[in-house]
Amino acid sequence: MTPTGTVTLRDEQTGSTASILSSLGFNCFSFRPVVDGEPVEVLWATDDFGSPGTRPTRSGIPLLFPFAGRLRGQEFSFDGRPYRVAGAQRNDGNAIHGFVVNRPWRVVEQTSARTVGEFQASIDEPTLLDQWPADFSLSVSYEVAGPTLRTGLRVVNPADRPLPFALGTHPYFRLPLGAGDPAPCRITVPAAEYWEQANSLPTGRRLPVIAPRDLRTSPPFGELEVDDILTGLQPENGRVRTTIEDPMNRRTLTQIFDAAFPHCVVFTPPHRQAIAIEPYSCVPNPFALEHAGIPTGLRVLNPGESFAAAVEIRLD
Repeated sequence: MTPTGTVTLRDEQTGSTASILSSLGFNCFSFRPVVDGEPVEVLWATDDFGSPGTRPTRSGIPLLFPFAGRLRGQEFSFDGRPYRVAGAQRNDGNAIHGFVVNRPWRVVEQTSARTVGEFQASIDEPTLLDQWPADFSLSVSYEVAGPTLRTGLRVVNPADRPLPFALGTHPYFRLPLGAGDPAPCRITVPAAEYWEQANSLPTGRRLPVIAPRDLRTSPPFGELEVDDILTGLQPENGRVRTTIEDPMNRRTLTQIFDAAFPHCVVFTPPHRQAIAIEPYSCVPNPFALEHAGIPTGLRVLNPGESFAAAVEIRLD
């Protein structure tokens, strides 16, 4: 059963499709590119995704904003003022993954193969204005073009004061890329370092990657059990490329994202049916780390300023 609020995209030339749930975080929960005449689902979502009680951060491509990952507790300070993020989800007592991941978005543009959604705090949930230093607007576009899903993200500060933010996407890539065993699939992320964590929060130390978290060596999925914040990413021509290679189905899933995302979280869910490879513009819990003098990637937009980034997913 298709959830209420689903937007379906279709590339008429190839038959590739994508489905986005506007009523739950504008989450793209299905992308089925057609390769060699066969549609292949590359995103993982629960069978009941979109039903009441669904966890929006466990399926499809959750959109994480204005913070990604955890904030210690539910409080932070910015520019000398304290804030309490009561409107965010919680995990282990910490606020997690921002405000927009579990809320309805407005669809502001729609064609057969492209859609644009928007969430602005002052319009869509004014109660959030007391929980963040400034009003914010996030617009996201999805476009299906053959075997490629293109995602554009744009943050705007519509307020009269500075807007701090972090932005992340949290795609769950289904394994394998077809039928068979996921264990032989090889995972590649060009990251030279990782952030040390304590209680799922970064300590501020960046350390060199070694096996098994050195994903430059393309380890098989069967050997991975990780929840790491990777950094020291190595872009090519200004963009970072991650891959999942499935030797049994002879397919490769490539994710390419802007260097505006200097960090990448890699997470293997307990169900072992997917892997999350998540571009982040900023590490979790940034306000405390920045206060300690540790750069995190936290961005601050002045009134009227904007930030744009892009992600592509392609199956070959």
